[in-house]
Amino acid sequence: MSEQIYKKRILETQKYLGEEDALILFASTHRYKNKTVEYKFRQDSDYFRLTGIEEEDGILFLKKDYSCHFSLPKDKEKEIWTGIRLGKEKIKESLGLSESFDLTEWDSKKEDLLTNTNTLFYFFGKEEKIDREMLSIISRLQMKLREGKFGPSRIEQPEFLHELRMIKTEEDLECIRKAVDITKKGFLKIMRRTKPEMYEYELEGILDSTYIRNGAWGGGYNHIVAGGKNAVILHYNTNREKLNHGDLILVDSGAEYGYFTADVTRCFPVGKKFSGAQKEIYELVLASQKNAISLTTAGRKFLDIHESTVRFLVEHLRKMKLLEGEVDSIIEKKEYMKFYPHKTGHWLGMDVHDVGRYFLKGESRPLRDGQITTVEPGLYFDPSDETIPVDFRGIGIRIEDDVLVNGMSPIVLTKEIPKEIDEIERLR
Repeated sequence: MSEQIYKKRILETQKYLGEEDALILFASTHRYKNKTVEYKFRQDSDYFRLTGIEEEDGILFLKKDYSCHFSLPKDKEKEIWTGIRLGKEKIKESLGLSESFDLTEWDSKKEDLLTNTNTLFYFFGKEEKIDREMLSIISRLQMKLREGKFGPSRIEQPEFLHELRMIKTEEDLECIRKAVDITKKGFLKIMRRTKPEMYEYELEGILDSTYIRNGAWGGGYNHIVAGGKNAVILHYNTNREKLNHGDLILVDSGAEYGYFTADVTRCFPVGKKFSGAQKEIYELVLASQKNAISLTTAGRKFLDIHESTVRFLVEHLRKMKLLEGEVDSIIEKKEYMKFYPHKTGHWLGMDVHDVGRYFLKGESRPLRDGQITTVEPGLYFDPSDETIPVDFRGIGIRIEDDVLVNGMSPIVLTKEIPKEIDEIERLR
């Protein structure tokens, strides 16, 4: 994205601040896998959204009419090892800031910056070390009341940043569509290449290599590649088991591009065809998903989609003799959770479980144009449950798409990734 986008976002954010408010955002820091090896670095989403900076350990400070940034100082010796740093001058110019400093100046300036500030907007709870630092600054400033100075009297989560992130801009959608396109390439490859006797990690490797070769950062989250009975484990990501003929495989994955991630789940046979029982469950889940997608419309409460999906599945599970009793009673007692233990969707964007509240003033929030939600019903049959017909035991099916709210006509961003049985079997 262009520098103008980040300048615009900073100015937009400042409009949410009062005369005695301040906002501080901290960049991510490197995490270490062991003593000398770092995990792959990924910038904090909120910080990146306002700055576009991918360097670690930066600090963005905003007031209504003032802005500054602290960054790692230029250091030729260190840059030889870890790459060229932007430096404070370039950051000030590119973001249109009032001032810009080296990170080494933070300790000497932080109290002055927060002096005579009433509300500090800061994501408390992300980093314990920084939380302690913020509380220490506030405590010291409270000792200066006799000098006519004061510090923040409260810390507030900057939820307005997350509300802004919920409504996707054209620039956001461009990144998401690219992430989806790369994800499609990965899924098509594994659907074509999967064979009995392969291992789950081989498919994970195909996804990773396809994503990266097509310009993605990698996966937006750990790939779930679950063959056979592993599919009943919702967040299975061990990905070590052999794939057996006659089993289904559940793959939940999404490429991340431009700090936006796709999130897709597909199920397909390890062999060439779905078995009768697999087909029966798959068609039920697919029908419930299509119904849920049709409800993903502006003005509808988010929770309505899940409640409608639960009722849809319960009605059909009763017909199949897998649940007994009245529909309302089954739902009230949550007996369906034996087969469907999770929600039908979640917000999607820069994070796979993206930011934004699901309830406002105690009520499920209405959907708005520009929001993206996953729609992902599923059914899971415990392989050890002898009350379940033997043909169903060990089957786990989830079908997930990414849906953009668009008036009364939801847009399925991931529609080109095959999910109809005949489409999938043609690829096999």
